Amino acid sequence: MNLMVVVGTRPEIIKMAPVVKELERRGVDFLFIHTGQHYDYELSQVFIEELGLPRPHESFILENSDPAPQIGEMMIKLEKIYVKYRSRKPKIMLIQGDTNTMLAAGLTALKLGIRIGHVEAGLRSFDWRMPEEHNRRMIDHVSHYLFAPTEIAKKNLFEENVWGEIFVTGNTVIDAVDMYFDKVREVEDKVLQQLKFDEYALVTFHRAENVDDPQVLRDFVRILRKSPLPVVFPIHPRTRKRLQEYGLLSEVKDIRHLQILPPQGYFEFLALMRNCKVLMTDSGGLQEEATHPKIRKPVLVLRNSTERPEAVIHGFARVVGVNPVVVLTELEKILSSEVNLPNRSPFGDGRAAVRIVDITLSKLEEIL
Repeated sequence: MNLMVVVGTRPEIIKMAPVVKELERRGVDFLFIHTGQHYDYELSQVFIEELGLPRPHESFILENSDPAPQIGEMMIKLEKIYVKYRSRKPKIMLIQGDTNTMLAAGLTALKLGIRIGHVEAGLRSFDWRMPEEHNRRMIDHVSHYLFAPTEIAKKNLFEENVWGEIFVTGNTVIDAVDMYFDKVREVEDKVLQQLKFDEYALVTFHRAENVDDPQVLRDFVRILRKSPLPVVFPIHPRTRKRLQEYGLLSEVKDIRHLQILPPQGYFEFLALMRNCKVLMTDSGGLQEEATHPKIRKPVLVLRNSTERPEAVIHGFARVVGVNPVVVLTELEKILSSEVNLPNRSPFGDGRAAVRIVDITLSKLEEIL
């Protein structure tokens, strides 16, 4: 058990699922750790089972939610796990993305002398308001093996003069859509039957820099109210809470061409995405999933920057911010013209996990 795989949030579980599956396919023994960063411990365990992943060897429930104490708590608990399994000589830790879990895992591995393989290395928004930007930069600079999803990500790493080895692998999110697409088909009819509209814009909005700002949230509500296309809105708990706090939730509920849904499962959300007319989101990962050949949807990015410029360059995404005039103008452009999107995703060919595991095992052989 010389290899450790650490996940904490649902997006990390999704993006590491192809790597975990590939390790299992090859009969590789590894230590699977779930930090429980998304707080809903039981739901996360169910989610892991739904994806057909093995039960984590170690999981824990976090007591802290504020970033600094949460990262400290995770580091302490991860070190205890290392001590427990020290006799099995863990040599490489695989982590994915840019959350507090990944920063805690990376720093812990560094201090314990474990080599770090960072999946999805090199993403940059160049927006210092984003906590993820802080995390991903620090993780990249302490990682030994940097699995960049694209050439642009590789270029970012070179320009920052990171000292680890860089490999362009593609993004495992494309692998995941391939892997679970049959599951999407299974739930698709049921998902669509609950909708009030045949054609709709699918909207998500949850980032702290957006929903924690009352003026930005008011602008977002105005976009919903003025949308020329019906809106399906799976509402994030943070967003619902802020809408309630700022007295905007009742206004949103009164919009007749809008349907609020509870948070959706992975398969259900992909079904919604596959059948929408356009996606409007401040999410990062959805910008990638929208480019998959079996989804191929235009995206309006409700942020002032993106760490996925490939989606913009290849015509899938437009970064529009949250100014209602700009957003609604771009939405009208999409609806009034024929949208011709590439047949291939700029984020890979669905074999990222194979490449990552190939490299990891070869590096493991060198160490041992």
